[in-house]
Amino acid sequence: MSGQAAPGKLIAQQAEQQGGVLAKLVIFALALGFVPISSYFLSRDYLWAGNTIYAAITAIISANLVLVAYIIESVREESRLRAREKQQQPAESKKDR
Repeated sequence: MSGQAAPGKLIAQQAEQQGGVLAKLVIFALALGFVPISSYFLSRDYLWAGNTIYAAITAIISANLVLVAYIIESVREESRLRAREKQQQPAESKKDR
């Protein structure tokens, strides 16, 4: 009976992980669209006093920061998944080798 339950648990865990990944992707995609545009207009009006070149540079930097944050979060997620898989695997004995 437990042999039949194991694949079901594995499928449920994978679906849960993929849902979290999809949510993060949507959040970062929205941030990648919203953050640079808003930083351009806000920095142009309030920080750089109408200078569009400095405002564009600010928008480029903010877009790159969002991309770097996404990469860092992806690497952290991957390391968490690997650590979780290591904890779930039973220890290998000399007899099993």
